[in-house]
Amino acid sequence: MSTSIELKNISKQFGEVTVVNAVNFSVQEGELMGLLGPSGGGKTTVLRMIAGLEVPTTGDIFIRGQRVNDVSVQKRNIGFVFQGYALFKSMNVFKNIAFGLKIKKWKRTDIQDRVRELLKLFGLDGLEHRYPHQLSGGQRQRVAIARALAPKPSVLLLDEPFGAVDAKIRHELREWLVTLHQDLNVTTLFVTHDQEEAMEVSNRIVIFSKGNLEQIGTPREVYEQPANEFVARFVGVMNVLETEVQGGVARIGGMQFAAPGQPNGARLRIGFRPYAVQISTDLNLLPYRAVLRHTFFLGIMLRLELELVSGLVLRSRITKEEYAALGLVDGREISFQIRNFRVLASDQGGLPPEQEVTHQSPPTIAEHI
Repeated sequence: MSTSIELKNISKQFGEVTVVNAVNFSVQEGELMGLLGPSGGGKTTVLRMIAGLEVPTTGDIFIRGQRVNDVSVQKRNIGFVFQGYALFKSMNVFKNIAFGLKIKKWKRTDIQDRVRELLKLFGLDGLEHRYPHQLSGGQRQRVAIARALAPKPSVLLLDEPFGAVDAKIRHELREWLVTLHQDLNVTTLFVTHDQEEAMEVSNRIVIFSKGNLEQIGTPREVYEQPANEFVARFVGVMNVLETEVQGGVARIGGMQFAAPGQPNGARLRIGFRPYAVQISTDLNLLPYRAVLRHTFFLGIMLRLELELVSGLVLRSRITKEEYAALGLVDGREISFQIRNFRVLASDQGGLPPEQEVTHQSPPTIAEHI
């Protein structure tokens, strides 16, 4: 598979502020890649530099092997969809989609054929004479993407494409985008701060924090093998514990982890997903005890908050069938263990305040993930 986009040591400064710091990654031809991170992480600036709307302070950008730092927006053959759609209010759907083709001086008959093709492909048949204010949010977003794809760009860039619609429409548009991408196979990058959206839509995800690239990987890789603590806690829910090593064992709150080769007194930050917390109502079955403090119903899954005698709190996750079979109720004492864990590396960026986890609790001696 050939490389469609490549960024080499790209940095961007606004005055004294570095918003993108020495970023390197490549996008394969036909790939659907998500740029994920909190606000201010640098992901939208990266997208705008690829589009030519911002100029890198240092580094080089290549599109299909051509260095494009000095190539104008119009000559990069890129389709760009802004977060707020940016549709022309005075133009109907047909004219909005046709706009870029007229700018490129396509023949009238070719424009009509291409717009009709896109109307059918995007499920917009019968809406061509409507104006943006007469469309739903989902329809407006599809018109915006159709307009970007009309000139047959080699790359499609989407900036928070579903941020302006409600949750139900957003979910439908995600499924629609995946299907559309499979049909068209256009190299696509989209910016989002929604972890679930990135996980559901992307072939691979690039995770940013404070201008730094923290990790690149498939959704499964970034979830199960986070490169550092920021990624571990930003992508999904993660229990994070700060432990101290004594005699090859990391200890905290009466619990312990195997830590071979670590010197006495070393501080390790241990992470594990809620599904790694195994629980039982048989108090003699598993090595540690806690009280089920609260149950959060999340559809087919339930998230449990477990409070230890020390006051530390862990999060567990089980199915509603497991919950019913165990006969769990809030306030009940249970036993538990941690089936696997990871030692977390420090990250370059900071943890966003909304992702802070208040507990510092641990598990049993367990095998590393």
